[in-house]
Amino acid sequence: MKAQFFLPLPLALLPLVGSVPAPRASNPPLRGSEALVGYSPTEKIAPGPKPDIKCSLLPAQTADPQLGEYLDLEKVENPQPIRGNTGGDDPGPRNYYYDKINSDKLAPPRNRQWFHDQCSMADGLGIDSAGWARQENIDVMPAATEMAGVDMRLEPHGYRELHWHVAAEWSLVLNGSCRIQAVNENGQTFVDDVTAGDLWFFPPGVPHSIQALEAGVEFLLVFDDGAFSEDNTFLASEVFLHTPKSVLAQDLGVDVSAFKNLPDDELYIFGGTPAPKDIEKQNVTTPAGVIPRTQSYSYHLSEQPAHEVAGGSVKIADPATFPIASNFSAAIVTVHPGGMREIHWHPTSDEWTFFIQGQGRATLFSAPQSANTFDYRAGDVAYFPKSNSHYIQNTGDEDLVFVEVLQADLFTDIALGQWLASTPGRSYRTP
Repeated sequence: MKAQFFLPLPLALLPLVGSVPAPRASNPPLRGSEALVGYSPTEKIAPGPKPDIKCSLLPAQTADPQLGEYLDLEKVENPQPIRGNTGGDDPGPRNYYYDKINSDKLAPPRNRQWFHDQCSMADGLGIDSAGWARQENIDVMPAATEMAGVDMRLEPHGYRELHWHVAAEWSLVLNGSCRIQAVNENGQTFVDDVTAGDLWFFPPGVPHSIQALEAGVEFLLVFDDGAFSEDNTFLASEVFLHTPKSVLAQDLGVDVSAFKNLPDDELYIFGGTPAPKDIEKQNVTTPAGVIPRTQSYSYHLSEQPAHEVAGGSVKIADPATFPIASNFSAAIVTVHPGGMREIHWHPTSDEWTFFIQGQGRATLFSAPQSANTFDYRAGDVAYFPKSNSHYIQNTGDEDLVFVEVLQADLFTDIALGQWLASTPGRSYRTP
């Protein structure tokens, strides 16, 4: 059967074969309601079970990580980013084929290397494994000038220490759940629990922290600067290490002896005690009060029903419903087997895409005659420059799920099928 277009929506999916089903009368809208923004005292986040990760570690992985022994992971069924007491397990998404042949990138013999399936892993520190992070920026993807990404894992109760960035931080929780806290320049405070499918956003300079709940957490971070590096994060521990103790004592109004046990290095990711089950015990307020809900730093996208379209479904979150993220617009797209995200382009923004589940391929067309096709699996990143047309096909036998992130105040695109259907035939037909 001929391919058929689904045209009435500004963002649609093109099925490869079959008929286009009629839209359901109860089909949810593309965007959610204002009730999904921010913290509510009545909300309850179910932490869910800790991922059941069946794996075995090579002897060299249990040795002192400073030894840097070679890891032969090609015959390991489920390789993990662990060396000694650094790193942590990885429930995915990942490209397992790549991990097995690049063991020193999955579990590097030294810290402070980065990867996003094509870079190196950075481990958290502590007595027990606390987590890891992997990064994608212009160092490994030179074309991605407008956005950079980090995939981070915190073990149960693990902390991403108090920190802030020069760049804005947009996040999607991939699995598990965590508690996020922040304070803005007006002294207003914020706390919320978020779970798989939820979002958060912290503006530049706003200090914040993240703690995993009982099941641990993995989340995707996107920054509005392609040159962003986690190495340039402002950490609370680094501020203490680079400030004279006498100055710290004067600034904080305590005795110098209060700083006798400062760590010798940054904390970055470290183990912690369980967060109180009652979030109100951590809901610190000041005379300035809490951050207004309309400007809240979290958005519970997990509670937004997906809008069904031909060949899959889509959820959109942009400043229309998540106002604080003023220049971040995103779509969570699900493409069923045999379907594709139709040929389209974004006139005002590059597109940064992360593959959450399944496998697919995309072709990027750049005028006048450059077309490049790429294959992707869960854990991979794609980048499509503004106004360059592209599509994403599902090449597997399970749903393909990915997130498209734009630097825009509204999620929009132009679809080839919709453009042609809206153009008089004589404009493009040959005689």
